[in-house]
Amino acid sequence: MNRPTTLTCRSAVLRNRRRAANAPVNFVHEIAFDELKDRLGVVNKVFNEPVVVSGQGDFWCDLIPNAPQIADDDTLLLEAGAHDLVVHAMALHWANDPVGQLIQSRHALRPDGLFLGVLFGGQTLAELRAAIAQAEADVVGGLSPRVAPMAEIRDLGGLLQRAGFALPVADSVTIRASYESLADLVRDLRGMGETNALAGRLKHMTRREILDRAESIYRDSHAGDDGRLIATFELIFLLGWAPDADQPQPLRPGSAQARLAEALNVKENPLKD
Repeated sequence: MNRPTTLTCRSAVLRNRRRAANAPVNFVHEIAFDELKDRLGVVNKVFNEPVVVSGQGDFWCDLIPNAPQIADDDTLLLEAGAHDLVVHAMALHWANDPVGQLIQSRHALRPDGLFLGVLFGGQTLAELRAAIAQAEADVVGGLSPRVAPMAEIRDLGGLLQRAGFALPVADSVTIRASYESLADLVRDLRGMGETNALAGRLKHMTRREILDRAESIYRDSHAGDDGRLIATFELIFLLGWAPDADQPQPLRPGSAQARLAEALNVKENPLKD
């Protein structure tokens, strides 16, 4: 069996989170928290055995009072069939095996249990990634691993299906923040615990010329009318259910008992052969 590619360095992820705890920047997490609260609020079900998976458990302890918190380790400390709700909060984008994390979460659910996750999506820091890539190409003639690749929303719904969830749903929320300088953006990323933790990252400081060139490119291409640098954060929310025989099932093609045109009270216009 092939082992998952080691994309991220776990020790670097944990180090970044410890540093962030000294001066946390939580505005993105706060939005994710509120969105998860809203999504849980519209689910017509009482959850008696929830669990929260996160790399920043202290922040998420108020999402579901008294719910146990576990770390987002490669092997999750989850017991099979022990929970009716698993929340995976702002950590899946650092997983070396995201499908494995989803499968472990599904196995931890009872039939008709709910999985709810949030992670950074593929549009996150698109401006920064483009500016840094162009700057490195201009200054040193090549690229180095700096920003973790993040999944697109169209792919994440498929991952839920691969992991065996029923009725999968993926949707997104886009946040745009502005910064006086590139250094201010990097300072916020450090406070989020979201700086470079790629296994293949360079182990030395970035050259000043690259940073200066990146800021110039960024300002030329992605500054607002006030001259501040725009940074995009995309939050993707995942929802799926552990399969259960009593869940709604899709109808067999051709089994409908009424025409759509009749339901909508419109005239049907057959297509020509």
